[in-house]
Amino acid sequence: MVRSEGGPAKGSQTRCALTNAGVNILVEGPGRSVMVGPSSMKVLFECHTPFMLAHGGAQVQIEQTMAALRALGVSVEPLRWWDEAQSGDVLHHFARIPVHVQRLAHEKGMKLVMSAFMSGLGARPGWQRLAQKLALRAIKPAAPRRLRDLFDWDSYRLLDAILALTPYEASLLTGIHGAPPSRVHVVPNGVEEVFLKRQPVPRGPWLVCTATITEQKEVLKLAQMAVQAEAPTWIIGRAYSETDEYTRRFVEYARQNARLVRYEGPISDRERLARIYREARGFVLLSQWESLSLSALEAAACRCPLLLSDLPWAHDAFKGHASYCPVGSSLPASAAVLRRFYEAAPNLEPPAPPMSWREVARQIAGIYESLLTRP
Repeated sequence: MVRSEGGPAKGSQTRCALTNAGVNILVEGPGRSVMVGPSSMKVLFECHTPFMLAHGGAQVQIEQTMAALRALGVSVEPLRWWDEAQSGDVLHHFARIPVHVQRLAHEKGMKLVMSAFMSGLGARPGWQRLAQKLALRAIKPAAPRRLRDLFDWDSYRLLDAILALTPYEASLLTGIHGAPPSRVHVVPNGVEEVFLKRQPVPRGPWLVCTATITEQKEVLKLAQMAVQAEAPTWIIGRAYSETDEYTRRFVEYARQNARLVRYEGPISDRERLARIYREARGFVLLSQWESLSLSALEAAACRCPLLLSDLPWAHDAFKGHASYCPVGSSLPASAAVLRRFYEAAPNLEPPAPPMSWREVARQIAGIYESLLTRP
């Protein structure tokens, strides 16, 4: 459930006007009137990881969120670090914002929003998360400001709003990092409309996995599982580097086992990818960690049965409407899970369809508006 905090200043009046772009809010107070809404607010997006260096889900999330907000009439543009004349009402940062940047933005009168990525922390064993929580509680109160700033420990406290992808991530933000619960909002990822179209087609013999070709996604292990389980699996994606040792090992293994492992690189045509999901026997993603997998959501939108890593994010998103494979299990044990899924997939109940990016954008725009109407 998304929580929005705050409201208009005391003594002010609020009027709402529905436009083609969305809802505009007129806040009238002593001596001034301010129109706040999609057609008036200006939002700056910032992400420290260049897309040219690391493609993947974060890039899709940022690009699709920006496009959907623009479709609602919100003015959104990337933060231009070199442009001293650029201005904005909201700075929306993807991943953690350095404390000194937060203080500077607040001095400029901007509201600060962060989309949190808790995938690494969320995948740690419970005892490690507890140890981190206790350590931070013991150290932070007594730490001097210079040390707190060095590790950005105050960043969660200074933010005006924090967007978590799942309730589990929200619990990490409040329980471990001390984020004020009233400022944490759960807003999941969405999918493009092409994946939400209902176009029933006969399902074929191939399982499908769409993922970056990297060790974190466990695509080599999945290929080995497919061979042991006699479960034909089509792996779709591209590597950060074609010369990476892990990538070379995966590509060579797929070439040697082409009868059961299909690999032809990435597929950028979204219509074709949606058709592949609809025709697949099932979808498999066995990542070591995730925040909220976009490819799993896309497959779910196409009513494809899911086999996912047995991690909290997956249970939060899909609950009993997916099958799960223990993380770190041996190759024979994992292959056995894959074989059972392969045999059961035609009779499994498909997961519920996810939200569209436009629906996600409406929730985010509502959070922006609630911040801008606060005194």
